Amino acid sequence: MSASTPVDEPVDSPATTPAATPADDPLARERAHLAASRSALRAMREDVEALDIGDVTANWVNATVLERQIEERIKALADLSDTPLFFGRLDYLHSPGAERAEGAEGERFYIGRRHVHDADGDPMVIDWRAPVSQPFYRASKKDPHDIALRRRFGYTGGDLTAYEDEHLSDPTAADTAGKLLQQEIERPRVGPMRDIVATIQPEQDEIVRSGLSGSVCVQGGPGTGKTAVGLHRVAYLLYAHRERLARTGTLVVGPNRSFLHYIEQVLPALGELTVAQATVDDLVAHVEVRGTDEAPAAVVKGDARMARVLRRALYSHVTMPTEPVVVVRGSRRWRVPAYELEEIVRQLLDRGIRYGAARDALPQRIAHAVLVQMERAGEAPDDRVQDAVARNAAVKAAVKTVWPAVDPAKLVLRLLGDAEFLAEHAEGVLDAQEQKTILWTKPARSVKSAKWSAADAVLIDEAADLIQRTHSLGHVVLDEAQDLSPMQYRAVGRRCTTGSATVLGDLAQGTTPWATRSWEEALTHLGKQDAVIEELTAGFRVPTDVITYASRLLPHIAPGLTPVASIRENPGLFEVRPAGGTDDVVSACRELLGNEGSVGLIAADVRVPELAEALTAAGITYVAPGEETTHATRLTLVPASLAKGLEYDYVVLDEPRAVVDAEPDERTGLRRLYVALTRAVSGLIVTHKAPLPDQLT
Repeated sequence: MSASTPVDEPVDSPATTPAATPADDPLARERAHLAASRSALRAMREDVEALDIGDVTANWVNATVLERQIEERIKALADLSDTPLFFGRLDYLHSPGAERAEGAEGERFYIGRRHVHDADGDPMVIDWRAPVSQPFYRASKKDPHDIALRRRFGYTGGDLTAYEDEHLSDPTAADTAGKLLQQEIERPRVGPMRDIVATIQPEQDEIVRSGLSGSVCVQGGPGTGKTAVGLHRVAYLLYAHRERLARTGTLVVGPNRSFLHYIEQVLPALGELTVAQATVDDLVAHVEVRGTDEAPAAVVKGDARMARVLRRALYSHVTMPTEPVVVVRGSRRWRVPAYELEEIVRQLLDRGIRYGAARDALPQRIAHAVLVQMERAGEAPDDRVQDAVARNAAVKAAVKTVWPAVDPAKLVLRLLGDAEFLAEHAEGVLDAQEQKTILWTKPARSVKSAKWSAADAVLIDEAADLIQRTHSLGHVVLDEAQDLSPMQYRAVGRRCTTGSATVLGDLAQGTTPWATRSWEEALTHLGKQDAVIEELTAGFRVPTDVITYASRLLPHIAPGLTPVASIRENPGLFEVRPAGGTDDVVSACRELLGNEGSVGLIAADVRVPELAEALTAAGITYVAPGEETTHATRLTLVPASLAKGLEYDYVVLDEPRAVVDAEPDERTGLRRLYVALTRAVSGLIVTHKAPLPDQLT
């Protein structure tokens, strides 16, 4: 977030009189500290740029790695002119961590997005993630955390223009706090998502600073900041466990490319440049997806029971030996009988290790059996002999027969194209109708010619993991998780089997036929049954009138959820307008473009071409989701299917009934409508020619 709160008059400042001098002008002193901090940051950057690595690298590989690290460090130290270097100040009663001696003065810390120090190494700005910064988000008059004063700053662009104070340890002091925080939350936005580092609330901060060892699931309604919380948690974990996560890696998983593009600037703005981003489809891209499934087929393919079917189908390739293995070395012949080979195979099956790992171990096990015979015959074979026996043609032939190599895509190809093969391995797991639902009517001849669907790719990923373990990352953030199938949860879960996860979502916004019914069930599929489930119910983004209107749908789409309570002081613009046609929709867009900030026109996918034509005819420029808005082009035309996770200052929602009718069932349609209604930050105009859904009236 580029904090740029326009405040005309400094709060709680005597600097409004012409006679004020920098010595007695608090705002002038804060501006001087800002200038000094920017100068210090520039010096830090210049020091890194001046590094000479010519004499410290042993070879070109080390030099390349070090150069890349230096480049990343230089980027992290960038001073963005329109981004505040610090947004708050803490005045401690006592020095943090020091013994509280009577009369001892506390320290003052400026809180910002990154650490800045002067030439002597003394801090000018403290990273918001440092322990000493935590009271900025947690302290209150009931629990001041040893803070005498908390100061928030207001900015216009990159210029410090105002401040407001909270005297936390003095119950009699008058405070000026609240206005800047509220203005920052409600500030108009153009372009990608901003960070919320200056406005994190106590309940959000608890989640952000939760430890790396545990997984967290955040249920949050529209505007509660769950996505921002997840991204800031990644930034915090990278700060607190940088070396560990540098080795193991971090990943943010989003629902689609438009969403990832929308959030991609948040972590870089916090100085974190190494976090990978992907969709679930990216993670499982073993084959080219060229086909689509009907909803019933996608539901069955996404069911966790398919993992059992795949395991059965895979291990059906293992057959028990019926012939001995005879290894010839020199003049000697060593014979491993079939019953001993069978015992080796059964031991490997009982261990439950991956199919591929067991196959790799089988020739060594057979070779070991041969070495035992050699030792009994008085020979003294070593490891080199065992390796040579494992590579013996007779041993390799036996392994190929008993435990053949299996290609995961070919396995799924056969399973979906061969009715008998599917029936054999789905018996007792899928009923006859379910088997018929997922069976291809026209079996493909090869992996390349098959028209794989997104659900098929997830099955291939499952099969690939059964054969060879998937690499695990240190931490994974999974956003908009409510729309994932059980098999998709498994695909994400195996990317963090040895790490932790942050799961973000809203059960009321699930719009897929397989949408999550409960977080406990979802976390089981993810392999994180012990994750802590947190709920955010305070709405910071959606205005009161808008969220109240949208919440009429909750009893019909998620009756157990707590409605979001907006804390916005501004009720927001809200209007429901009958429309005669597209001209009225265009007029509503033109009207909202007269305000500051971004505008989204959200409509059922089928109506987007007609609205695009009408906007063009009216001379109104627009972009598609995923394309960046500018001050010249602030309108985005959004298909309802892509609206999830996006936000705009103002929204025109076209034809709610068409949004509902576009989905396969009414409940899913109402959930899609709930998503569309809650994308507005400052105002919403609903236009309709057809009658509104009964649930809204």
